[in-house]
Amino acid sequence: MDRAGITGDDGPSHNGIWDLALTGIVPTLHVAAPRDGQQLRETLREALDISDAPSLIRFPKGVVNPDIPAFERRDGVDVLYRGESADILLVSIGAFAAIAVEAAGQAYREGVGVTVIDPRWVKPLPESLVTMAQRYKSVVVLEDGIKHGGIASTISELFRESQLNVPVHSIGVPLTFLEHAKRNEILEDLGITVQNITRSLVAWSSSDFGVDIKEEMQHPLDENEYRKPLR
Repeated sequence: MDRAGITGDDGPSHNGIWDLALTGIVPTLHVAAPRDGQQLRETLREALDISDAPSLIRFPKGVVNPDIPAFERRDGVDVLYRGESADILLVSIGAFAAIAVEAAGQAYREGVGVTVIDPRWVKPLPESLVTMAQRYKSVVVLEDGIKHGGIASTISELFRESQLNVPVHSIGVPLTFLEHAKRNEILEDLGITVQNITRSLVAWSSSDFGVDIKEEMQHPLDENEYRKPLR
């Protein structure tokens, strides 16, 4: 499926931000969200080996992202950045991998250990996520789609079913129609930038982890402080 995620100037109704929420309710469907060209080729080969269920591969509009190699792969989950300490497990979905790794590097300079992983296949989610998350104080999901019913919601449900009490924070698109603009302008308006993601990681790392997930902020401080009007 092309034009996945925030496409930008195709029009308010043409952003591919609902697919992860919609496909999440389709039984047996497999969904891949490759982060770059190499993973697109790899997940396509893997999809061809799935003979007992339908599969879908989502990829964004525009130039193909530079390949981001993984340090290792654990049960199908790629580790893209290793944090010095087990503060936050950052789950990067699809094309957001580059800014996730950059934000993790900036958080390190602020004294926060962030490990970045890419599950590659987001439906069904690998059960190994539960085991990996047990080591961390909190989990943050960065997804190029709506937060409502998205991957963070699915991970929260997976943790509840596994009786894992780890806070899950979500950085994604609010449930609204986005204005017509370039992709980067929309991301900046939503606060989905390396700087704001880093601020969120640092803030969540130092906060009380008894926070009600329903009350978590999309942005680290004042939601409107860093927003700029779309041009």
